[in-house]
Amino acid sequence: MADLLVKLYDLKPPKRPPPAGVTVRRAFAAEKRLIADWVAKRFGERWASECEISFARQPIACFVAASDFEVLGFAAYDATARGFFGPTGVAEEARHKGIGRALLVAGLEDMARHGYAYGIIGSTTSFEFYRNEVGAIEIPDSTPGFYQEMLKPIRP
Repeated sequence: MADLLVKLYDLKPPKRPPPAGVTVRRAFAAEKRLIADWVAKRFGERWASECEISFARQPIACFVAASDFEVLGFAAYDATARGFFGPTGVAEEARHKGIGRALLVAGLEDMARHGYAYGIIGSTTSFEFYRNEVGAIEIPDSTPGFYQEMLKPIRP
């Protein structure tokens, strides 16, 4: 699982809207617990912790995909470390519909608007997706990279 690098100053993702009935927008502060709980249930406590940190950024660095007031996916940045995009995830039943792509583009475009020249997508196995969507390239010798000192989860 390597880190990837994306040129944000030359970002030209394909313009594809999210699926009909799905909105992608910056999360509201009042949604922090709801979204973090949703993330914890589907992707684990580590991602939920990172998601919560994205709510501490100004403006909030978390985007949410929703339909009929229900969360379908999220994308955060500046959570793992400054300049990192992710974590990001889509509910299993909502995958392969363009929601992840819409969240990716929303997050990276926001990073670019805030002056980032490059974005790092940390520790991913979805290399082809990111390469095809935003021209990401692998950062050599980036495994385990930033995550090498991470504590192991407590086992009951």
